[in-house]
Amino acid sequence: MENTKKEKTFFGQPQGLSVLFQTELWERFSYYGMRAILLFYMYYAISQGGLGMNQTTAASIMSIYGSSVMLASILGGWVSDRIWGPRKTVFYGGVLIMIGHIVLSFPMGVGALYTSIVFIVLGTGLLKPNVSDMVGHLYGPNDNRRDAGFSIYVFGVNLGAAIAPILVPWAKDGFGFHAFGKVANFHAGFSLAAIGMFIGLVVYYFGGKKTLSEKSLHPADPIPADKLRSIVWKTLLIIILVGIIFGIMAVFNSLNIENIINIITILAIAFPIYYFVIMLRSPKVTKKEHKQVLAYIPLFIAGAIFWGIEESGSTVLALFAQNRTVLHIGAWHFEAANFQTLNPLFIMILTPFFVWLWDTWKNQPSAAGKFAAGLVFAGLSYLFMTLPGLLHPAGRVSPFWLVGSWFIVEIAEMLISPIGLAATSRLAPKAFSSQMMSLWFLCDAVGQAAFAQIVKFYSTKTEVPFFAIIGLVSIVFGIILFFMVKGIDRLMSEEK
Repeated sequence: MENTKKEKTFFGQPQGLSVLFQTELWERFSYYGMRAILLFYMYYAISQGGLGMNQTTAASIMSIYGSSVMLASILGGWVSDRIWGPRKTVFYGGVLIMIGHIVLSFPMGVGALYTSIVFIVLGTGLLKPNVSDMVGHLYGPNDNRRDAGFSIYVFGVNLGAAIAPILVPWAKDGFGFHAFGKVANFHAGFSLAAIGMFIGLVVYYFGGKKTLSEKSLHPADPIPADKLRSIVWKTLLIIILVGIIFGIMAVFNSLNIENIINIITILAIAFPIYYFVIMLRSPKVTKKEHKQVLAYIPLFIAGAIFWGIEESGSTVLALFAQNRTVLHIGAWHFEAANFQTLNPLFIMILTPFFVWLWDTWKNQPSAAGKFAAGLVFAGLSYLFMTLPGLLHPAGRVSPFWLVGSWFIVEIAEMLISPIGLAATSRLAPKAFSSQMMSLWFLCDAVGQAAFAQIVKFYSTKTEVPFFAIIGLVSIVFGIILFFMVKGIDRLMSEEK
């Protein structure tokens, strides 16, 4: 970038990174705060302040909820590229997220839960890919600060996510004053999540005016006026078709949460395939960009496997924490929801080391090599979780088993998440800039959608084979990817 020495920086990075860092910090605070207690809210008995759902159903909803959030990033990428530009799209997304948390703050039962899910899914889909896309736009094509910048950005994401599982459950329990008696007030916790998103919006709106480029206000590939009417009609047709499908399902008494989960699972797998085909066949994609998209496909598959394991922290590991873990260390007592802070906490601990490593390691592995190693570590985190079941088949076990598993999987995340963001930004065809970033988040959608089905096989009786099979699958795919590294590197043109 020009005038790098003269510009005001944020830890050596462009100043705009500060605003995006803070925006995602508060957005993740709101999302992970809600997520830390949502599973328990769904399956706690009504007399305990919950909705009284079955545990397995609640875990499937959590997975498909996360998948839907990432699936909606397709919409966010398209709206940004074709209509609003990334800056406006992020702001409107934040507003929808805040509304979703506000809805969940009121004790209105299952109806409020599903209404909130719709708002947060749409809002996060608009916001998340475009914040990351704007981070990428802060750097020139040959700016070697890019990987470190994305690592710092991911640190901000995880700072908000680390605070939330402590403060939101604390709010749920009356801030330590037992203000709500023995019944958990989940809605107080959800209210705190709404406040977090409001703070993020304020920081983004006013800070963005000063530090974000004018380019972020404009779509990369705006819709021509003569095609706008056709797109509007197609959108209306899709909405009508969805309404008809749901109507038919209702007539045949099949409009239930299980079938909706199945439909979303199919869509989560189908959409990435569709997008890859569109990009590979588009005349807007150059020959070089075509090769880069091909190189991205195995990274996408690896990412999906990893995210399926990593995101299980709010489902399988949360159930393990509640049902199988001793919830105290000496005189210190804590909640199962507090374990959710381990994910971002370890990332914050590991990030400075990996930023230093990528900045100083001259002959470091390529993105594909880092992904392969990440899959191996992700699999090892699950194999580690077979040990408490083998050693203690019944009863409660030490909380340090969960601590160890989360530490291992966060090594995997440091090898995959920031590297994946940076690689996606670098390999994106110019005409599909935000939509390519959406594809990165679809890795997460595919992984969680698959897990929404797989989690149905988890119980305290099946935990050992459950963890062993999934862990081994991840390790095997990691080994296969190691053998593909040279070919992927040639397509990416990473070799000097």
